[in-house]
Amino acid sequence: MRSLLPELAGKVTLAYLDPPFLTNRTFDAIVPSEVRPADRSGPLKARPRKVAFDDRWSGRAEYLEALGQRLVLIRELLAPNGSVVVHIDPKTSHYVKVLGDEIFGDDSFASEIIWRYRRWPSKTPNFQRVHDVLLRFRKDPKEKPRFNTPYEPLAPSTVATWGTNKQRAVVLADGKRKRSETTSEPTKGVPMGDVWEIGVLAPISRERTGYPSQKPEALLERLVDALTDPGDVVLDPYMGSGTTLAVAAKRDRVFVGIDESDVAFDVTSQRLAQVGIRFGNEPASARTTRQVARSA
Repeated sequence: MRSLLPELAGKVTLAYLDPPFLTNRTFDAIVPSEVRPADRSGPLKARPRKVAFDDRWSGRAEYLEALGQRLVLIRELLAPNGSVVVHIDPKTSHYVKVLGDEIFGDDSFASEIIWRYRRWPSKTPNFQRVHDVLLRFRKDPKEKPRFNTPYEPLAPSTVATWGTNKQRAVVLADGKRKRSETTSEPTKGVPMGDVWEIGVLAPISRERTGYPSQKPEALLERLVDALTDPGDVVLDPYMGSGTTLAVAAKRDRVFVGIDESDVAFDVTSQRLAQVGIRFGNEPASARTTRQVARSA
């Protein structure tokens, strides 16, 4: 990843990280041997299982040190108005929050997003875990961040009472506020909160690649739309199945993907081919910033 500094230092608008979750196990992938047809026609041949990535560490300190080294480099790559989002589980999120505060500064912490999803229930003497944590830090808290406010639909009860047009508060001369007036301008909805309900990928989802840590495109679409504009640079240093890159490509963002796993590189290359982007075996020096890098 250090090799990106000469070309991309200060130019990345969004860095999204979905690192291993400190599970101390390895994860296998079962990936198709060819690009899945758009109409899902024809047989789908599967490769033998391959190790996608190794999440074994000597301890928490080694894990946080490795993650911290990447975050330090990402800080240099981020544009002044850029953001980094670290996707992690509740078991490790508080350690990563402290790590991020140390690297980016306490004032740079922007938000904690809860991704809430449904999953098959399991019998356990505990509350079911149905969420992940996304921690967002800004490069420079003094800079106005890139942020396109996402909106949620109005609640049915709100629509029934107020309709779908914007309301305007009316304040009388004595300072008292009277009932709001309805304008002729349609409302965009309610500014989105920090708890997002987005389903995980179903086993038969057309998005499925066979990569074990794959996230739904809907989650990355929300992040990319909110935190970048067309033409901005999006970086994913743990690209895995290539979800971030696929979403960035569809939304006309420049993307950079990095992974140490050859399986991740193969899966991502096939996935990007489905949206019309192909990569040869040219040396890194010949690649543009719209690239998939094999390793950090």
